[in-house]
Amino acid sequence: MNLEMIMSAAFWEDPGSVVLGDQAVDLRIMPAASVAFKTSGTMGAAKWVVLEKRALLSSARAVNKWLDVDGTAKWGLALPLHHVGGFGVIARAFAACCGLSRFEGKWEPVRLLGWLGDEEVTHLSLVPTQVHDLVKAGLEAPSALRALVVGGGRLDAGLGQAARDAGWPVLSSFGMTEAGSQIATQELVSLQKPFVAGALKVLPVWEGSTVFDGLLRIRGEALFTGTLELCAGDWVFQERQGDWFQTSDRVELEGDRLMPLGRVDTLVKIMGELVDIEAVERRFLEACQGRVSQESLAIVPVADERREHSLFLVIEKGEGEWAESFEIYQKVAPGIEKLGGCFTIDGLPRTELGKVRRAELRQMAAAWLDKRS
Repeated sequence: MNLEMIMSAAFWEDPGSVVLGDQAVDLRIMPAASVAFKTSGTMGAAKWVVLEKRALLSSARAVNKWLDVDGTAKWGLALPLHHVGGFGVIARAFAACCGLSRFEGKWEPVRLLGWLGDEEVTHLSLVPTQVHDLVKAGLEAPSALRALVVGGGRLDAGLGQAARDAGWPVLSSFGMTEAGSQIATQELVSLQKPFVAGALKVLPVWEGSTVFDGLLRIRGEALFTGTLELCAGDWVFQERQGDWFQTSDRVELEGDRLMPLGRVDTLVKIMGELVDIEAVERRFLEACQGRVSQESLAIVPVADERREHSLFLVIEKGEGEWAESFEIYQKVAPGIEKLGGCFTIDGLPRTELGKVRRAELRQMAAAWLDKRS
């Protein structure tokens, strides 16, 4: 499937359905005029989420309105087309009747900067890993760029401010495949102030509420229709039940302000208490005081016979200033959050969009401990 096809009215008006990726699925089991996206979480197996084309366009219009995108704008596509983040960029360009350019070839920050300037891209979506690479390379944003939406993971406060200092108009966002794109995003007016990794504004297209343990549930016209599941060798379409979708994301929600707290599957029991792995990572980064980047480390829980779990730092080789931060963190961390040790690795295992594959990392850490014992 190419850009020209998706950017045509014929595609969006066609009642036919599409499965993005390399999976052979009988399209007759899918709802009419829908698109299926493969999504692989950091902790579990891949699944296929089905969104109707009208839902994708609803999300696109909501994002365009939030970012003041009009016919004079030009969206840049630097994310994989077969992921909802990349596909959503195309939907936004179509919905706004504005320009669209695709970044071709292997990811490379300097090449991206040249492409942005040559194409005069005004709006862009990236993941935190890509923003990290731009900042690390010391690159300054081109003058035409009005908004850079960062999704697919948490944008650390230090990285966000460093990007803003270099002129990159970064806006944190929170979304998911089931929502077709963004659910909550920083406001454009925030670009006039220092970057804050705080609560995000829920887009008007969504309603949200929380249930036990702060789990978010959402309702809106951009919500997915159902999922494709492989049952006994056959693909089956499972329709979403009810207007509300219960997510696995923990948030603080006050009115239309949403603060992401992490996924429920990042919680582990240590000596009878729940510990949030991502929160421990944030506290370790605070102890680092800029010595180590967010993109180079992860905290991993490993099963422990006495404590239920023990936490270990996994850090990429070449980050030579972590040892001092490790000692500082150990002095201030509460007992259940102290680290059992550290492993170095050539590179953290990541999804195509840059998220750390935590399940794979757990297995690697467990194997390292077995060899050491």
